[in-house]
Amino acid sequence: MKLNVLKLDGSKPSQIKADESVFGIKPNEPVIRQAVLAELTNLRQGTHSTKNRASVAGGGRKPWRQKGRGVARAGTIRSPLWRGGGRVFGPEPHSYNKKLSKKLSKLARKSVLSSKIANNEIVIVEKFQIDSHKTSNFVSLLKNLGIHKKKLTVLISDLDKKIEWSTQNLRYVYIVNASKASTYDLLDCEILLMDKDSLLVLTTMLKV
Repeated sequence: MKLNVLKLDGSKPSQIKADESVFGIKPNEPVIRQAVLAELTNLRQGTHSTKNRASVAGGGRKPWRQKGRGVARAGTIRSPLWRGGGRVFGPEPHSYNKKLSKKLSKLARKSVLSSKIANNEIVIVEKFQIDSHKTSNFVSLLKNLGIHKKKLTVLISDLDKKIEWSTQNLRYVYIVNASKASTYDLLDCEILLMDKDSLLVLTTMLKV
């Protein structure tokens, strides 16, 4: 399959051949969902914590004698029934890590890319060449490509400080290295913007 490659001014100078095993498969939505849930779950720190009756300070002395007062018996003021007492079965620190096989991870990303291609949600340019780190320069580039004000994920093959700085004030633009892009990164955007080098990185990484 062939995809259009635009110049930064928005014209169509050429086409590039894309691997159908990466960009032309039938999207597997259940696998996409499984991958996204695993990725988002793995972002959780799992540091939440509460104190049970053994962890709360104090409460070592029996508050009153066992019998003769006409009230319910009590052995500690840190009982979960009391105000200031410990919590029963409260959250404790633990890992939320979910493992996803490499095969499923690749299939999920290929499914997202294929879906984006089918819906014309991928824009490919020759190469990102920005002379200045000013935000206005990158905004002008997006206007030339007809994707201004759309939620974007921009894939780059190499770290470019000018691109990174020029997009810091644009809340709708997310920059990520093509070799490190997750399923969620590829999915969570209206338009996926990349250059030819990023396309080759994705193809090499995900090709069967």
